[in-house]
Parts: sequence; C-alpha cells; structure tokens
Amino acid sequence: MQSDSDKAQALGQAEIPDAMRDRTAERWQSMPLPVRLLLQAMSAAGVVLAVVYIFAIVPLLDVSYYFLLMALYLPWVYLLLPAYKGERRVTLASYIPAIAICGLTLFMAYMGRSLVFQTWVPVAHTWQLVVAVGLYVLILDAARRAGGWIFLVIVAALSLYPVYAYYMPGIFWGPPTTLARTIAFNIFSGDAMLGVVTRVVGETIIGFLILAALMVATGAADFFLNLALALMGRARGGPAKVSVVASGFFGSLSGSIFSNVVGTGSVTIPAMKRSGFPAHYAGALEACASTGGMLMPPVMGAVAFIMADFTNTEYGVIVLAAIIPSVLYYFGLYCHVDGYAAKHGLKGLAKADLPSVRRTLIEGWPFLVVLAFLVWGLVFMRWERLTPFYASGILVVLTFFRKDLRITPARIPGIVNEIGKMLSQTIGLLMPTSFILGGLMATGVAPVIANELVRMGGDSVVPVLAIGVAVCMVFGMLGMIVAAYLMLALTLAPALEQIAGLNTLAVHMFIAYYATLAAITPPVALAAFLASRISGSDPIWTSVHAARLGIVLYFIPFFFLFEPALILQGPIHLTVIWATLNVLAVIVIAGASEGRLMYVGRLANWARLLLFAAGLLIGFPEWISTAVGIAVTGTLLLMRGVAWTPDAAEDGPAPAKADATLQPSES
Repeated sequence: MQSDSDKAQALGQAEIPDAMRDRTAERWQSMPLPVRLLLQAMSAAGVVLAVVYIFAIVPLLDVSYYFLLMALYLPWVYLLLPAYKGERRVTLASYIPAIAICGLTLFMAYMGRSLVFQTWVPVAHTWQLVVAVGLYVLILDAARRAGGWIFLVIVAALSLYPVYAYYMPGIFWGPPTTLARTIAFNIFSGDAMLGVVTRVVGETIIGFLILAALMVATGAADFFLNLALALMGRARGGPAKVSVVASGFFGSLSGSIFSNVVGTGSVTIPAMKRSGFPAHYAGALEACASTGGMLMPPVMGAVAFIMADFTNTEYGVIVLAAIIPSVLYYFGLYCHVDGYAAKHGLKGLAKADLPSVRRTLIEGWPFLVVLAFLVWGLVFMRWERLTPFYASGILVVLTFFRKDLRITPARIPGIVNEIGKMLSQTIGLLMPTSFILGGLMATGVAPVIANELVRMGGDSVVPVLAIGVAVCMVFGMLGMIVAAYLMLALTLAPALEQIAGLNTLAVHMFIAYYATLAAITPPVALAAFLASRISGSDPIWTSVHAARLGIVLYFIPFFFLFEPALILQGPIHLTVIWATLNVLAVIVIAGASEGRLMYVGRLANWARLLLFAAGLLIGFPEWISTAVGIAVTGTLLLMRGVAWTPDAAEDGPAPAKADATLQPSES
C-alpha cells in the first residue's frame, strides 16, 4: 500500500501549520522507555478487558469495568496532551495527574460493589467526597486538554448548575443543593458520569475504535484514497471528486470531523489546488466532505452511538436510517464540484497518472470484506456491540493473505499505540459531557424546559425547531457536538414529539445533523477554519463557501423530520418516491448554487434563485409544494437561451500529460 511519503510525493501533501500539528508523537518519544512500555501494556490490557466484559467471559460489575477502563486509558490523555502551551515534552505537570487519575479510578473499581449496593450520594464519609472532588477536577482537566478552555468552562458551568439553579428565573429554577452533593452526583450517579455516555464508550464505541485503529494501522486510509483516485480521478474536477469520496470513506472510519480534515485534507487540498481549484474552494470542499463523515455509515461519530442508547434503538437501525441522508449530502457535493469544473474547464487526470481499479482492489480487498461484514453483522445479524470485535478478528485473519498488510510482531506496538491514542482522546472528550447530563438531571430542570417548549410551541412546531437549531449552532460552533445533542435530547426532543407527534428517531437525527452542521457554518466554522489553514485561504471566505457547498445538509434534516420514510421509518413505497424526488431536488439545489445545472448548462443569474426555491419545494415532503417545484423547474428548463444556455463542457481527463507529481504510487 501507499506510504505517507509516497502520498506526499504523489499528491503534493500540504505542510500542516505548526499550530495544528499533532504533537503526540513527540511527547510519546519524550517519555522514558519503561513508561512507554507500561502505557502499551495498559492499552493492550484495555482491549483484553473489553473482550472479557463484552463477551461475558468473566463476570464483572458494570461500574468496576468502567472505572478499570478509565484507569487504563485516561492517563494517556495527560501524557499525550500538554498541560500548557509550551509543554512539548512530558513534565511533572502531566505525570502527576496521570498517576492520580489511575490511582483514584483503580480504587473506585475496587469499591464498585460498595458503590452499587450503598448510598454514595450524598456522601456518607469525608473520604468519599475527597475521591469525588479529585476525579471531578482531574476529568475537567482532561476536558481542557482535549477540548480547550471554552469546552472546560461550559462543562464546568453546566455540571455545577444545581448549585446556582435556585437563583435562576422561571423554567430554569431548581431546588437548592450543596456543592458537595453536586460533585458527588456528577461522579457517582448513574445519571451522570456512570450513565449513558460512559456506558456507550465502554460497551459500544470501544469496539469500533479498536477496529478503526486496526484499519488505520494496516493501511485502510491509503487504500480508500487510492480507490477514490481510481474511481473518480479521470472525471472532470477529478481531484475534488476524490476529496469527496475519500473523506467520506475515511470519515466513516474515524468518526471525527477534525482528524478527517487534517488526515485527508493535507493530501486532497493541494491536489485540488494543483488541478485549478482556488484555495478557498478546496478548503471549503474538504471541510464539507469531512463533516459528512460523522454521519456516514457504517461507522459514524460518537453521537450516533449515544443516540442508539438514548432512544433504545438498535445501532443497525441507525446505520440504515443514515444511508439516504448521507448519500444525498455527498451527491450534493459531487454536483457542486461537477458544476464548478464544467464552468471552468477543469479536466480530470490522465489514466496513466492514476492507480488502476483492478490493482487497487487486489491490494485492499480485505478492507472491503471487513466493511461488508460490519454492515451484515449490524443490520442483518444485529450483533450490535459484538460486531466490531468479530470484524477486527476477520481483518487480522485476512491480512495474512496480503504480505504488505500482514500484522507482524513489529507492527503490534504501533497498533496498540493507535488504540490507546484513539480511545484516550475519545474518553477525554466524551467523559466530561456526562457532567452536563448530571447538571440537568440533578435539578430535574430538563422535563420542565421540555414542557415549557411544548407550551411555547402550541400548535406550531416552528418556534420550537428554531430554538433547537439555534442551540445546536451555538454549541456546534464551539465544537461541542455531543454536548449539544445531549442537552437537546433531554429537552427539545420530547417537546417535538409531543407537539407534532414526530418520529422519535427522526427528531434525534435532526438534532445530531444540526449539531454537526455547525462545523461548516459561519461565523465560527471550525472545520472550515481548520481546512483554510491547510489551503492557505481566508478562514471567513472559506467558511462562507463551505456553507454554500454544504447547502443540502441544511435542508435534508427538515425533509426527513417531516417524512420519516427518508430514514427508512415509513412505508417502502414512500421511501422510493421521496428518495427519488430528493435526488432531483439535490441536483436542482446544487445547480442553482453553483450556477450550472448538471446535464443542462449554465444558468442565468435571475433563474438561479427561482431554481433554488424550486429545488427546496421539490424536496420538501408535501405533494402540493413538490408539484409546484417540479412545475417551476420544468418551465425554466423549457426556456433555453433565456433561463439557461448550453455549454461545451466535456467530462474526462485533460489531453495533455499530467504533472508527474500527481501520480500516485501503486506500490
């Protein structure tokens, strides 16, 4: 498979800005060998522990298992992420909290039976409060290291909400409580740290992260990039279409918007710029494609796993529900790219400069087999949390059939490191969000807010939706996607279900989509800002174009919210009808946005706004509006030479020999 150095040579890999560079490798090397060996042993022990617990090989108390996982992986957070900006090497400022968190969580694992069968909230002994305060402060420090100061402040403020809820007005009022009880509730309660978030991480996400680490370590990212090049490289605007496909593949594995931007964007953004796309367009497209990866089956972001637990829905059902919306979104990006390339005469790459589909599939077929098995196990066999472990075992076996993929003893430390890194960063980001649940549940304010939203909405769902979208945007802009989902799942979701009788899964997916969407929405579009640092473009201009390119994602949640058949929650004939109409709507909306309608030609400026509105009407699941949209679109298409003019755009590669630096390695 293609190495990182090969990719850099092949596609002109971008130099990642120093501020965004992953320093974990440097910090890892700065630790003494015994410490590194201990961490590797802890990571391997965590995998064994997960297998033992999930397959019920040895009976373990749930809370003891959760605390043991924390003891094995939370120290990684302090050792891999700096305590302060200038801490390049690991110092005592990181060693001390790492040792402290390990000791406290091991102690709590030992006390698991007492925690289950006795009352720890409120605390009965002073030492219990000391343990609770220690864990609370240390986990908040993990939040700061993993998510930044804003994340820390919001988590702390919401987790301590019961302390000052007595002084809040109206629906935000809560009964008075003490700081000690609040901290104890956050740490020891099944409605806070030992609740849904930790359960999902320890029982579901861990298996998918182990599989993702194995896939990354064995070269899956390179395979999917080569496959995207082989499939899309020759089409007009080929490098940009490769970005769309590759980021979708990679994002489905990583489940992280920002690692997707850095991981694939450092390769695809310079390739797009070389082929003629302006820097802001290349950055915006990569931001959009990476954002969609959070919603792309079969391995989606953490929100999808939490949603499954929250709604008591099988994860396989959520995987199926996400298929049509995610395909529509990526198809919209494809339509944008095709329109831009056609308008500006941007050709694809020559066949000689691309890997062959046949050879790429021969080299990476184990990854496709594993993904197919993953879908089969989740959707058809419904093995849920067992599926990724089976898939990991199959991947290990299949790699023996390919010498370059084979997991040799020399590669095991790297795999163990990748598992430890992925799990620790996930736990470091998700564990603090459980305090938000604790703050809302301890006061009982969540159902009160939901009831008030129902009263405000009355007979109309519009004001309640507007509030939900605003909250999603604010939290999403701060990078707190999981936090936004958790808050609104407790408050907004019940209100929407009561007011309009909307489908439960559709409501929760709507919340998840809009929380994710904030990553490309100005003025604080974190994914677009990150991509702009790689592309060298203006961040605001890049984010504006990201919002335009991802325009489909702003409306798809409304479409499936009011027609659950689009997420396979309705009759199959309605699914077929509305999916077909939404494909047409996406073509029309993207064409109006880009100024060139696929298979038609360039649009007059005055016709673009009309066509955009018509596309929305076509996609909205209501027959009269859809008929009006189709009628408007048909009328405009008949106005050749007035509303649109044909152009001479042709698909296919450039006739001239492509730059050798664009040639990917097939080794």
